[in-house]
Amino acid sequence: MKYVFIIICIGILSSCKNESEIQPKSFSSVVVKDILIDSTLSIRAIDLLADKSLAFAANNNSFGLYNPKNESWMISKQLYDSLSIQFRAVAHTTTDFFMLSVENPALLFKTGDNGAMELVYKEEHEKVFYDAIRFWNNNEGIAIGDPINGCMSIIITRDGGQTWNKVLCDKLPKAVDGEAAFAASNTNIAIIGDKVWVATGGISSRILHSPDKGKTWQVFNTPIMQGESTTGIYSIDFYDENNGFAIGGDFTKPELNKANKMITSDGGKTWTLVSENKSPGYRSCVQYVPTSNAKSLITVGFNGIDFSIDKGNTWKHLSNEAFYTIRFLNDSTAYAAGKGRISKLFFK
Repeated sequence: MKYVFIIICIGILSSCKNESEIQPKSFSSVVVKDILIDSTLSIRAIDLLADKSLAFAANNNSFGLYNPKNESWMISKQLYDSLSIQFRAVAHTTTDFFMLSVENPALLFKTGDNGAMELVYKEEHEKVFYDAIRFWNNNEGIAIGDPINGCMSIIITRDGGQTWNKVLCDKLPKAVDGEAAFAASNTNIAIIGDKVWVATGGISSRILHSPDKGKTWQVFNTPIMQGESTTGIYSIDFYDENNGFAIGGDFTKPELNKANKMITSDGGKTWTLVSENKSPGYRSCVQYVPTSNAKSLITVGFNGIDFSIDKGNTWKHLSNEAFYTIRFLNDSTAYAAGKGRISKLFFK
């Protein structure tokens, strides 16, 4: 029995390699399979639910759910008065789906008891513009928007999304004139454990950070391109509590590739520019490839799809296919959305 036990232990140890020893996959191409085509839609917000189904919300009051088992869609319209609602932020808990509109009035809906969406938050102000939403857990979530009264708009729920409260400006870092955020891909917010990072852009492009689910806040400057209303961070992702990556640029000058990609290894306190004066230029979304030990990244934008296997120092252009946002299903498959379509991507 002693020898059997030893053999079992050896087997367990050999099968449980430290992730740092695992070499991430290298991609040289991507196959794109469209799963939804609708020329009336501009889709910047998608979310993978717990059962691996895919949800989206978009312009024209539209939202939907994709069932991968039978490859079918359920698509609906969310009506509110006579508004033409544009959704650019979605999120979920294990029980509910949330979608948030951008402009005045900001409308936040969640799934109701009868299956229909119900309004749980409304904000009216001439400067209202919400950009992204995420959840720490089934009870606590956060959404961010452009500044009102001198600070970024941040609303938080502690009861599973039933009620949302706006964080007072005296609890937040003061916004710089011209600082805002971009509702480009629902990736202005990154969450790891209790921590959250919020990326801003425009005249000033910084990182707002809370280590305790939005109870206290600090702000970090960044070296990314900034100074114009269209410059700055468009997307941020963290692999763990230390390693993060951000990308952006200027969407009006998408070929610019100076100071548009940066990395952190200390939890966002300091950032270093990478791949200076090298492609890709402007991109609207970046995501770490799962199980890649914070080494591999995929970024998408209206100028195509790019891949890095060395923490963003060098990049390989995989495709000219245009997308706004991407979410990984596993380490080689993802869903991406853009103008008029949602697609399934197979990286090879």
